[in-house]
Amino acid sequence: MKKTMLLSLVGMAAVTGTILTQYKPLGRKPKSLQSPNRINGKFRNQYETPMNFSAQDMVSMARDYRDVTSLRKPTERLPIVPIDFEEKTGSSFTRIYWLGHSALMVQMDGKTMLVDPMFGRSPSPLPFAKNERFSEDLPFELEDLPEIDVVLLTHDHYDHLDYGTILAIKDKVAMFIVPLGVGSHLKRWGVGAERIVERDWNESYTFGNWTFVCTPARHFSGRSLTDRNSTLWASWVVLGETDRLFFSGDSGYAPHFKMIGEQYGPFDFAALECGQYDVRWPDVHMQPEETAQAFRDLSADQMMPIHWGAFTLSFHDWFDPAEQMSSLLPKEVVLTPKIGERITLDGRNDTTTWWRELEDANKR
Repeated sequence: MKKTMLLSLVGMAAVTGTILTQYKPLGRKPKSLQSPNRINGKFRNQYETPMNFSAQDMVSMARDYRDVTSLRKPTERLPIVPIDFEEKTGSSFTRIYWLGHSALMVQMDGKTMLVDPMFGRSPSPLPFAKNERFSEDLPFELEDLPEIDVVLLTHDHYDHLDYGTILAIKDKVAMFIVPLGVGSHLKRWGVGAERIVERDWNESYTFGNWTFVCTPARHFSGRSLTDRNSTLWASWVVLGETDRLFFSGDSGYAPHFKMIGEQYGPFDFAALECGQYDVRWPDVHMQPEETAQAFRDLSADQMMPIHWGAFTLSFHDWFDPAEQMSSLLPKEVVLTPKIGERITLDGRNDTTTWWRELEDANKR
């Protein structure tokens, strides 16, 4: 009996190992990385970042999950604004399009960049996962995407790095700029090493008239059961001829925002994580008040709350991030476009509280 059980366990382990090595959406764990931020094969945060749930936390999460009155998901699909890539705006100002969650398209200084382009149906490696995107469609067809100069990634979680998306866009991308170790996933998916630039915290890379600085974040990484924190997570500073931009990636609040602001600010624009927060994981995702403070720390002119509006990964109302930022910061600094809506860094944007209108319409 014991022998049979042992053989079964060995068989299960072999099957699991095969899945982890053969199933491409999981990516590939990097090898032989050298970094002062890595100890015993694992990257670590600059500040203590506990990630343990108590029994009470588990019980309360189970209760919240079953709450039928929850507004974690919109009652109807979110509206999108189709993007016309042939449109001539006649403007030299930087243009930014929110594509849902943390995905952005930036057009600046004659170049086009995608940030954390997750265009898949669900943030999961499993094709049958049910956590579907809030919008029916993307604001464009993938085949209509123009040539992309840079894809900028902040970390390797499924809601930021999507296997299907990379396969669909990789041949249109000149360069992938990523945190240390993330290139291993891209290489497995067919992106040539010559088109991948990996950087550790506080390292930079110059691409034409843009300078990218890999800056710290307070988070974690991993795509399977065996690769927790094997790749780096990061925020990014992008210094162009026209504007200075900051992208927070996923991050809990910490002094690094103030340090980045003092070293590289003031910024013309900051895309700041504000979504999927919860008091039970306070160190890896910012509460709205902390996002507002991070904005002040960075000395930015304008901010866009990201990491919301696409998937349910927490328990707050789906529109709460936008509502919170609109109340915590002056109206003129908070940009809350619809998915696909263009904003320009010329101070002439008139984004609306479209989520309120959607919810009010559903209550009638």
